[in-house]
Amino acid sequence: MDRQAFISLYQSDPIFQTLAHEILGTEKVNYQIKGLAGSLDMVIFSALYSSKGGFHLIIAQDKEEAAYLNTDIQNLLDTEEHMIFPSSFKRPYHYDEVDNANVLMRAEILNHVLESKGKAGIIITYPEALYERVINKRSLIENTFSARVGEAVDMEFVSEILSSYDFERTDFVYEPGQYAIRGGILDVFSFSNEHPYRLELFGKEIESIRTFDPETQLSIASVDKISLIPNVQTKLLHEVRQSFLGFLPESTIVWIKDYQLSLDVMDECFHKADQAFDEIVSKTANDKLLLKPADLFDKGANFSELSRNFTRVEFGKQYYLPKAKIFQWNSQSQPSFNKNFDLLVTHLAENEKGGQINILTAENDKQIDRLLGIFHELDPTLQVQSMLLGLREGFEDRQMKLVCYTDHQLFERFHRYKTRNKASKSKALTLKELKALHPGDYIVHVDYGVGRFAGLEKVDISGKMQEAVRLIFRDDDLLYVNIHSLHKISKYSGQEGTTPSMSKLGSPEWENKKSRVKKQVKDIAKDLIALYAKRRSAKGYAFTHDSVLQIELESSFIYEDTPDQAIATADVKADMEKTYPMDRLVCGDVGFGKTEVAIRAAFKAVNDRKQVAVLVPTTILAMQHSHTFTERLENFPVKVEYINRFRTAKEIKEIISQVKTGEIDILIGTHKIVNKEIEFKD
Repeated sequence: MDRQAFISLYQSDPIFQTLAHEILGTEKVNYQIKGLAGSLDMVIFSALYSSKGGFHLIIAQDKEEAAYLNTDIQNLLDTEEHMIFPSSFKRPYHYDEVDNANVLMRAEILNHVLESKGKAGIIITYPEALYERVINKRSLIENTFSARVGEAVDMEFVSEILSSYDFERTDFVYEPGQYAIRGGILDVFSFSNEHPYRLELFGKEIESIRTFDPETQLSIASVDKISLIPNVQTKLLHEVRQSFLGFLPESTIVWIKDYQLSLDVMDECFHKADQAFDEIVSKTANDKLLLKPADLFDKGANFSELSRNFTRVEFGKQYYLPKAKIFQWNSQSQPSFNKNFDLLVTHLAENEKGGQINILTAENDKQIDRLLGIFHELDPTLQVQSMLLGLREGFEDRQMKLVCYTDHQLFERFHRYKTRNKASKSKALTLKELKALHPGDYIVHVDYGVGRFAGLEKVDISGKMQEAVRLIFRDDDLLYVNIHSLHKISKYSGQEGTTPSMSKLGSPEWENKKSRVKKQVKDIAKDLIALYAKRRSAKGYAFTHDSVLQIELESSFIYEDTPDQAIATADVKADMEKTYPMDRLVCGDVGFGKTEVAIRAAFKAVNDRKQVAVLVPTTILAMQHSHTFTERLENFPVKVEYINRFRTAKEIKEIISQVKTGEIDILIGTHKIVNKEIEFKD
C-alpha cells in the first residue's frame, strides 16, 4: 500500500467526509475529535488537508511533540507547505541568548503568511513560541524590500537598504544577515530563507536571481522574485508588536492538542518574563531602556480571546472548549508485544479473522523485508500489507477496520523526528572556514603546493573589483586565488608541532612530489593485488545466508541504521558468505556504530555453529564490549564471556574449559590476556 492509497481510505469514509465538511465550513465553531490514538490524529489531519487544503495552525503541547507532529505531516503529505514556528529566546530579556536559527524560521513564516495570503499552509507550533509577540503586519510590509527579475536597481541604494536592515557587508555570505557585492553580483542571505540569493545584474537591470549553496557556490534553483526581511529581533525590536494569531488570515483553523495546558504554559512563561524584567530594572534603575513584558509577550487570557476569532479543533486527551461539536473516533494505541513475535503473529491473525487490514509501516525497505520475512517464517498464510512511511506511533482504528503498526514500536526502538537537512562537509575549504583562517596559517593548493594564508584582498580584473585569497609561497612569491576556486585550497594538516616545507612557485618541486606519491601508491597497490590474489585462491568457510534470528537481531536495534552503517553491515556479511577468507577493515569515529556491525557479524558466525573471539586493546574496553554484546544478545541463545586481569586463575581456567567444549559462543578479551591464557591452557 502506498501513502496516497492509505490517505484515500480515510477520505472515502462518510464520517470523515462529514467531519471535513463541518470543520472547513464558514462558521467559527469549536470542535472536539475524541478517541484519536497514536498518529491517527495526523492521519486524519493529512487526509483533510490533502482533499480540502486551507490554512491551519497546529498547537502541540511542547517543542518535541511539535517536531514529531511535523515529521508525521512531512511523511504523510507530499508538500513543502508545512513549517515549525519556534520560540526565539532561550530566556526572556537575555538577548545574548537568542537562537539565530529560530529567529530565521520565525521571519520565514511571517513572510510565508504574507505571500500566501491565507490560501494554503500548515504551521506547527507550541505555547512557548506563541506567547512571544511578533512585529505587526504594517511594519513588516513597510520594511520588506522586494526585487524581481527585469527590475532596475541601484547597488548603492540596495547597500544602504540592507545596512539599515542590520545586514552586515562581508566579503562573502555564509549565514543569515550578511550580504556581499562583487561588481554586478549581489549575494544576500535573507533572514527568511534557508539558502542565500545571488542577483546578477546587467547594467542596473536584474538579469537573474538564484539560490545557491554557500559552501560550494553552486546554484540550487532559479526564482523570479525575492523578499528581503530585516532582523526582526533588532531592527524592528521597538515596533508595535502583536500576537501571532493576529498575523494569521481569518480562515485559519486552529488545532489544539491541550487547550488549558497551552494557556497555563503561556501564563508561566509570562510570569518568568515579568520576573526577568523586574530584575533588570532593579539593577539598572531605569525602566525606559526595555519594552515592558506586556509589549513583547502574551498571557494565556489574551491568546484565548484572540483564538475565538477562528475555528478551533481540540484533538488531544483533555477537552475544555465550550459548546463544542463532538466527533468520536473508535481507536486505541498500538499494543506492546515485548518483542514476542509469536504473540504478534497470533494477534495479527486474529485481526485478519475479524476483517481488519493489517498494515506495517517502516522508514526503509530493508526493515519491512526483515519483518515480512519473520512473519512468513512463523505463519506463511498471514496477510500483512506494508507501507514505506514513518509515523511516530502506531494505532488500531476499529472504525476503519485497520491496524497500523510501526516497526520501531514493535522492536522498542528509538524513533527520532526529522529536521532540516544539514550541509555536508568536504575536505575543500569552505567560506566559513576561510573566514576563520588567520594570516600565517598553512594551506595546501592542489596545483601549487604548501603555502601560507595572507588574508583576502580586492583585485582589479578587467575593470571590476573582485575578492581573492592571497597566498604566500617560498621566497615570498604571491598567488591570488578567486574565491570561486576555493575547492582547490584546503587547510594543511600534518604532524603537530612540525613546520611544513613551503613550495616554490614555478619550480617542478610540487609536481615531482605528487609524482613520487603516485608511484608509491602504485607500488603499494601492486603488493596488495599480489597479496589478495593469494588470499582469493585460499579456501575459507562460506557462511549461510541470514536466518530469521539474524533478521530479528538486526531489526531489534533501537536506533535506525545510518547509511554508512547499513552499507558496512551488508559488505561484512557479503564477505562472510564468500568461499575465500575475509579481509575487511571497518573504521569510524567513536559513537558511529562500529560495535553494532561487529555484533551482527559475530551473531552470523554463531548461527553457523562457530565460536567468535573479540580482541580489544584495553581491559576497560573488554568489560564495556562484554556488557554491550550481552545486552544486545540477551534474548537469543548465545553465551558471551570475557577475560581480563581482574579474573582469578580459577575463573580463567573455567572459561577456557567452556571455550574448549563449545559452551561459550563469543569470548571477549585483550590481546595480552588471550595470549597469556593460551600459554596457561597449554
